Amino acid sequence: MKAKPIIADTPEALAQTLGLTRAEASEWQVQYPLLKRLREIVAEAPLTHAEVAQRGGSSRTRVTAILNGNLDNVSTGLLIRLLAALGYRVRVSVSRMEPAA
Repeated sequence: MKAKPIIADTPEALAQTLGLTRAEASEWQVQYPLLKRLREIVAEAPLTHAEVAQRGGSSRTRVTAILNGNLDNVSTGLLIRLLAALGYRVRVSVSRMEPAA
């Protein structure tokens, strides 16, 4: 049986499709850009997962999982710490959400 693809036009729609709470969706929207930039930095350097882990005070296994997109039980703080250990600063912006329709 072939699965029918589901198309989500917005991050909010994707979060709803995945069954994420509003809080989980918000956290995901913060973590994903951090993960994307971390992947770019590691690829450009090039750095091994072990080097990233050692610099950031984490394990190679955990860094490998993160770089493979597994953010289960990964804090935003850890992503920021890894980026900082590689010489990057993270800036945060906060804006008011539009009310749900």
